[in-house]
Amino acid sequence: MPQEPLQNQRRPDVTETELIGGIEKRALIIEDYNPAWPVQYQEHRDRIATALGGTAKLIEHIGSTSVPGLGAKPIIDVLVTVADITAEENYLDQLLALGYQLRVREPGHRMLRTPERDVHVHLLPTGDPAVEDYLLLRHRLRSDETDRALYERVKRELVSQEWADMNAYADAKTKVITAIKNRARRLPSSADSQA
Repeated sequence: MPQEPLQNQRRPDVTETELIGGIEKRALIIEDYNPAWPVQYQEHRDRIATALGGTAKLIEHIGSTSVPGLGAKPIIDVLVTVADITAEENYLDQLLALGYQLRVREPGHRMLRTPERDVHVHLLPTGDPAVEDYLLLRHRLRSDETDRALYERVKRELVSQEWADMNAYADAKTKVITAIKNRARRLPSSADSQA
């Protein structure tokens, strides 16, 4: 049986989460929607698209700053999909050359950010179910005023609490995010009645 060419072979991914720089405690604030956020996204999108070329299969604005009218932490989240997340030589050096810094390396996901920490670039492999989830949530929040208001209210309540780091805050939003995505899919959820 002929062997697949080396460049087409997938390597094993990392098996543990590496948080470069360790846990960081940051002040969390929710700002009112800023129409400059999509402009900032577009600037980063253009730079990433130019640097990665065809390696970037999809580049999307995700997260709360991608939803007009939604208050958010002033951090632009950019989703980039690549064919093989383990082939870091196809994307990592190019993004580092743009000034992004590697923050997270974990199975199936890499996250880079600006030194100012105001832009997060999330890399996922093409076809990862998380890609569809991000886009489903964004679409729901853009199109459903009730869920948008609910999500903002929950986020504002959560930022008033003390969190060890941003990951703990993000984890605390899971219940309401799941409920909103389930409504978007028209699936009943026990969280629906509680969110």
